[in-house]
Amino acid sequence: MGQLIYSMVTSLDGYVTAAEGDIGLGAQDEEVHTFVGDLFRPVRTFLYGRRMYETMVYWETAHTEPDAPAFVVDYARDWQAADKIVWSTTLQEPSSARTRIERSFDPEAVRRLKARCDHDLTVDGPTLAAQAISAGLVDEYHLFVTTSVVGGGTRFFPDGVRLDLELVDHRTFPTGLVWTRYRAR
Repeated sequence: MGQLIYSMVTSLDGYVTAAEGDIGLGAQDEEVHTFVGDLFRPVRTFLYGRRMYETMVYWETAHTEPDAPAFVVDYARDWQAADKIVWSTTLQEPSSARTRIERSFDPEAVRRLKARCDHDLTVDGPTLAAQAISAGLVDEYHLFVTTSVVGGGTRFFPDGVRLDLELVDHRTFPTGLVWTRYRAR
């Protein structure tokens, strides 16, 4: 059975997008990218909301950029090899291989998908993740916390949901970025 992981970069005050400006993404360097690539290499299925998919589809062609460093090429190849499921009512066609579009989120379908997988899955994007969290589908939470406090925006965790989590791992990077991994109790 696959584990469903929700992971995003978040500001120190818990926002994945800021009301104004960015959330301090400057902390993403080669060391962080390599760590993320190694961490999520076993993931073979990505569950996306439309906006997150439109951001991540960059990896479909990132390996073709002139002078792309090896860690970028490696991550792009891993991303391309994985299946992608995108929930969208507006997206007509996928922009990447191994991708299908679903029109409405069905928690039971995701539960069945997890049950038959022999690999982990991720749910990416705060809106889709909120639905998965509310349905009790998320097994692990990986937060990459920047050193910025942004004061508002879109939160990592949805309002109205109580979670009791167990810290199972963490790492700090020289840039000040902190990765924490929590498991649902």
